[in-house]
Amino acid sequence: MADRVLLQVREITKAFGEKIIFNGASVNIVEKQKIGVIGRNGAGKTTFFKMILDKEETDTGEIVLMPHLRLGYIEQNDPFLEGETVISFLQRYTGKEDWECGKMAAKFQLKNEKLQSKISDLSGGYQMRVKLTATLLFEPNLLLLDEPTNYLDLSTLILLEQFLKTFKGAFMVITHDREFIKKTCLQTLDVAGGQLLFHPEPLEEYLEYKEEQEALAASVNVNIERKQKQLQEFISKYGAKASKAASAQSKRKQIIKLDEKKISIGRAFSAVKMYIPPIENKQGIGLEVKNLNTGYEGKVITSDIKFTIDRGNKVAILGDNGQGKSTLLKTIAGKLGPVSGNVFWKDGLKIAFYNQHVSEEMIPTENILEYIKRVVVSNVKDDEIYRVLGNFLFKKLDYTKLISYLSGGEKARLCLAGMFLSKADVYLLDEPTNHLDFETVESMGDALGKFNGTVFVVSHNRTFVNLIANQIMEVKDGHVRQILGTYEDYVWQLEEAAQKESLVASSSLPGGEVQRTKGAVSESSTTGDYDLSKAEKTKPSKEAAKRIFELKKDLSKTEKKIKQLQELVSENVETEKNQVLVADLEVRWLEIQGEIEKLGG
Repeated sequence: MADRVLLQVREITKAFGEKIIFNGASVNIVEKQKIGVIGRNGAGKTTFFKMILDKEETDTGEIVLMPHLRLGYIEQNDPFLEGETVISFLQRYTGKEDWECGKMAAKFQLKNEKLQSKISDLSGGYQMRVKLTATLLFEPNLLLLDEPTNYLDLSTLILLEQFLKTFKGAFMVITHDREFIKKTCLQTLDVAGGQLLFHPEPLEEYLEYKEEQEALAASVNVNIERKQKQLQEFISKYGAKASKAASAQSKRKQIIKLDEKKISIGRAFSAVKMYIPPIENKQGIGLEVKNLNTGYEGKVITSDIKFTIDRGNKVAILGDNGQGKSTLLKTIAGKLGPVSGNVFWKDGLKIAFYNQHVSEEMIPTENILEYIKRVVVSNVKDDEIYRVLGNFLFKKLDYTKLISYLSGGEKARLCLAGMFLSKADVYLLDEPTNHLDFETVESMGDALGKFNGTVFVVSHNRTFVNLIANQIMEVKDGHVRQILGTYEDYVWQLEEAAQKESLVASSSLPGGEVQRTKGAVSESSTTGDYDLSKAEKTKPSKEAAKRIFELKKDLSKTEKKIKQLQELVSENVETEKNQVLVADLEVRWLEIQGEIEKLGG
């Protein structure tokens, strides 16, 4: 039995003023599809979701929700009542029995005392887990996730990944975290050029296909331009002669017609390169923290913090939501005074700080260029300003826009552009990737990783952090500790713990109790205190992991080629030749698979 269509998008159009978002876009979403929704900022991804949820109307066309569709999405507003516990909220909100609520909650490590806790006493990360649990208890067969990495900490994000891998329904996810898409999505929906372009393969294969199409389009356009140049040379040479006037006019028309044959080319995702102006190279200690306690109005959040950071290092501050990462960053930035202890920056270091609320300090009556000219240092050239503004998607036509008319995302991007043009020695960044598409996120991560100054970053975006960090600090249970090993090692620990936790959750009995079996993971081993040495014994090295990734791409291509040739054989097309090719490719497939297994993949 074929999978049923869950919703149909039929020739929709949508515009905001002169900006066209959708222009006759159509797509069908089918049961069991796992779709990564991609596209540049402003392309219409969130608008598309809002129209599905009937929170935004189409101008023309329609979105048809099928009778068997059960739509699930995470509410942005908190639906909790004052003093409500986790289990009482889940029962009230969903109408499910306590054992059903407990079983689903266990998938997100909401067990035992956590189920009986008041929601108001939980961290933001755990409150989001409660909302996720409630959404999934309605048993949706299509789940919409709009930028979950903006709201979920890394531990919760990994738990969500584990859940989605086994989720029997369909889902669509908008995210700037490439790793999340790669680990969960099997199809790709590109929101671009006013259209909804569905591709039946995962993101990496789609981007490879897109690059091939763009290269082909570029080749076609080059040939057209060469022909146009030849025609223009004829017109320039003979156009003034009366005897050639008709022929010249004909060639002018040919030039116009050739323009219509050119293929529009969007920027390749890998083509964006971000520029961060370098600073003067200096060595030695940049920051020393001694006996630091952080918090607010006498309330200590983290205590007894001691560390030194050399200039030029890139530090990721990690941990679950509500543990005090932003408080630590604000304290070392000087935006928040310490409860006790000291923060010593080396004399002469210029420090720039970014968080989501920095845009509130902007002057609404300034335009984009006036703001940039005010915040940059005097020795920055205009071409550097235009280059950095372009990195953050501001065109010269935008420069006269007043800040009061900018969206929240545009203000955030403008603040980042201004910060990088300030030529600071140290950048302190609190969740800088929100409001950015993943190509901009990755370009910024690559540029910060190569930047010769010092960077501290709080972020749950794995690709971004992996491009930057050479030092890891974890904020957990009131303490800050430096983590040995790489960021990949740290994520590996969390993934291993989440997988073991999923095994425990899957053995839950009615009533929310956990069936303990031989070899079951202990409570302490799921909280992040994981033995790195054990992970190293089973984890491939970084070089091996990279090789495995390349081999799996080769394996996928080989499988596709075998399938294509087998179809030709079944149609009696060059049967003997193609049978030989299939046999050779099957041998190659076995060789690749064997090498992957040897590398531990």
